Order: sequence, then C-alpha cells, then structure tokens
Amino acid sequence: MSVAPDTTAFAHALGAAVSRVHLPGSAGYAELTATYNLCTRLTPLAVVEAQTAQDVAAAVRVAGEHGVPVGVQSTGHGPWATMAGALLVATCGLDGLMVDPVSRVARIGAGVRWSAVIEAAAPHGLAPLCGSSPSVGVVGLLTGGGHGPLARTYGLSADRVLSFDVVTGDGVLRRASATENPDLYWGLRGGKGTLGIVTALELELVHQPEVYAGAVWFDAPDVPAVVRTWAQWSQLLPDQGTTSIAVMRLPAMPGVPPMLAGRTSVSVRFAWTGDPAVGEELLRAIRSVAAPLVDLVAVRPYAEIGIVHSDPEDPMPAVETHLLLEAFDAAAADQLLDLVGPQAATTQLMVEVRRLGGAVTTPLRGESVLGHRDAQWTVLAIGLGIPEIADLVRADARRIVDGLAPWRRPGALPNFHAGSGPDWALRVFGEDGARRLREVSLRYDPDGVLLGSRNVRDLPVGAATVATVEEELVLGA
Repeated sequence: MSVAPDTTAFAHALGAAVSRVHLPGSAGYAELTATYNLCTRLTPLAVVEAQTAQDVAAAVRVAGEHGVPVGVQSTGHGPWATMAGALLVATCGLDGLMVDPVSRVARIGAGVRWSAVIEAAAPHGLAPLCGSSPSVGVVGLLTGGGHGPLARTYGLSADRVLSFDVVTGDGVLRRASATENPDLYWGLRGGKGTLGIVTALELELVHQPEVYAGAVWFDAPDVPAVVRTWAQWSQLLPDQGTTSIAVMRLPAMPGVPPMLAGRTSVSVRFAWTGDPAVGEELLRAIRSVAAPLVDLVAVRPYAEIGIVHSDPEDPMPAVETHLLLEAFDAAAADQLLDLVGPQAATTQLMVEVRRLGGAVTTPLRGESVLGHRDAQWTVLAIGLGIPEIADLVRADARRIVDGLAPWRRPGALPNFHAGSGPDWALRVFGEDGARRLREVSLRYDPDGVLLGSRNVRDLPVGAATVATVEEELVLGA
C-alpha cells in the first residue's frame, strides 16, 4: 500500500468496473465531495457514485488491486479525513426504502436520510429513532451509536439495527446480523466505518405516533436560574423523558429567529414519550423559572421530532468539542455559567449538556462495540471555524474543557468526536473494544484497504494508553 498508484491505470480500471466515476474538476466530483462542515475539504483521487451494492464491491476490489485506500461518504455530515490519495465511494445513490408496518421493520439504503424514513413510517404510527437532525444520513448515525431525542426511553438507535449489508475491505458483499457474521454485526453497531461500507440495513421501528416534545428558550438574564434548575431537575427525570440544555449565542443569520439573534439565550430541549399530561406537569418546574422567549413544547406528531434540537441544515465551518462528564451537579452548573454564561467572554455559538442514562445503558440485542454506556452526561461545544477566528475558538474550547476537568470522565462518543487514527479509536472504543475491532478488521480487510480500518491497525501498547491520549484528543484534533 506504500507504493504510489498509477492513477491513469486506476481511473481506467474503475471506469470499466463501476457505473459512474467522477474525477477532479468535474461537476460530479465537486458535488459528491461537498461536506456539511466547511472546515473539512475532501480531495480524493476519484469518486465512485455507487448505484448498486455491486458498484461498491467492485470499487473496493479495484482500489485494493491498485493500492488505493477507500473512504466513504453519503450526506457529507461525518467526514473524518481529507481522503487525499484515496478513492471516495459515494453511497448517496443507494436510496432504496421500504417500510413493513406489520413487522415494524424498515429496509433502508445507505443513501437515505432520516427524514425520508420518518415520512414513510408516519402513516403507520411508527417511528425510526433518529438523532437530533432528521436531515442526516441513516447509516452514518447508526454506525456511530445514535443518541437521539428519545434515547432514554428506547436506547441507542444502533441497538435497533437487525442486519447490515456491508462490503468489507476484501471487496466482498456480506450480510451481518446476530446469526450471520456476528463479529461484523458487533463492530458495525458503533464502529464508525472501521469494518466496511454499509450498503443497506434493516431497522426496527417503534410505535410512537406522537410525542410531547420541543424546546423552551429563555433570555440572558434568566440563563443562570434556568441552568441551575435544569441541573437538579434532569437528575430526577424518569426514563420516559430525554433532555438537554444549550447555552447559545446565535448570530443574526438566515434561519435564526429575530428574538434569539445577537443575544445570549438558553434552550431546554425536552421529549416525553408517555402521557402528555405527565410530561407537561414535569416541565412546569422549568417553565416556572421565568417567562420564556419561545415555548415550542407541545403534543406533536413524531414527524416533527426535529424541532427539539432545531439543528441548522445549511453547511457551515464549525469547530466541535466533545467530552463526557461523571456528573452535572450544582457546582458543575455554576462552573458552566462561569465559563459560557451571559457574563462570560466566549467564542462558542453553543454549549450543550445532554442527559444520558435510562435505556442507553442496556444493550438491546447483545453487546456491541459501543462503549461508555454508563456515561450520564455529555458536553458538546460548537464554534465558528472561519480562518480568522478558528484558533481563538479552539483556545476557548480548551478553556472550557479545562474548566470542567473536575467532572470529566475519560472517553468519547463516536458521533460527537471528530478525528481519526489509533488514539482516536482508543478514546472512543476503549482499549478492549479497539483491539477487538482490530482483530475483526484484519479478518475481513487483511490489506487495510478501507481508510476506516487504519483507525484500529496501529494501536499503541501499554495499560495507560487511554489516559495518555485523552488530553490530546478531547478537542478532536
């Protein structure tokens, strides 16, 4: 793999083996290498626009024969490397979707977004357990775990996957389930691209036609009281409720309501799967703190679940910082306010604390590579990544990380922690999980064709490795 490939011969071989190939300079190349986070620019040797699973398998085989590593992208929301010198397989064309209302199972192609599955399942009163944004791809979320707005009730979205169709690094299309290639099934539910390119999957749906859900926003003077109240309130929340809180500094830009633009605010996100009257009574503790700027929590069809987080849909340059906490008590709430509250000088657009626990802690279909299930709190900070201020944003993120050090615990969640390489794998999967992933990867990708496999190939040796890499990787550098 160390010898530079003959790119001309490689391009000809690709053209003979797959349906569509796009080279640098073409419109298709530009479209398929676009990313949601504009800080990441993809520069692969070529792009295969897969139309079938056989296209994916053929592309991987040709790449392996020519010594070219292979990366994958569908919607552009989760790139973790520039893919320079690699082949990019774009799976956005694998858009097959079928919902069986009797078995409550959806068969979903790798190019399908959650919004399409939600729409197809809604007439049957069924809900696919998406993440905070219905506009992202299904496969990317599920291979990274899936901590969604109903996670404390139903668990991680990845736990609902019944089977995968996946092309492994040897160019073979395989099926992975609890009974077929169970080692792949273990690692694909959370392994984030280390073991193969998923072309389709089968997902169990839940019966949840409606939810009591949305967000309540408060103005700057009320931020301290709301944060302190939420810290205590969320500790006692039953598992039918999932919640997070976000301190925001939103600029005046398209999509930002005028009453929230250009000011500090705080948003309490809440989704309740039980009796709406009970959820309303529980939320009274938050609503009574102060008069909200905006109150969007109501009984609504599950199809409107995206309103809980209201994630932006337009691409933007972003610097993201993620860490796990052992606790979020009164002292932690006060420290967060000192770091990013209304009186703090911070460059972060948003700092969110998310309550985990509940059904997240228990695997639904046997163990998977997903670690840190016992974590009760996660923090995500997002700052603007434009070159003029990117270094300031990163330094500010380090200040926040250091400030929350007394409550931190080692580790990270794969969908929240950008990065690559063995140190990233150790932090996300833990030492046992990363080494087991390496064993499975060597079995199905002996030549290391898949870029994702390289995250688990050269793991450092030593009992203290996870602690050693923790400080270096918390910023996703």
